[in-house]
Amino acid sequence: MIRVLTIALLLSAGAAGCAGNPSAHHGAPPQDPADYHGVPTDDRPPSMLPAPAAE
Repeated sequence: MIRVLTIALLLSAGAAGCAGNPSAHHGAPPQDPADYHGVPTDDRPPSMLPAPAAE
């Protein structure tokens, strides 16, 4: 009996999570800023890998 109640509770919680705002999934796709010309905006330095060992 507890299994049935637990499954029913989980299913209802899952359905409630999906039923939030149905209009949130629609609309125009995100757009790049006007000044973006394909230049990477990641300003972190590249990761440095150690040089391979000379054999």
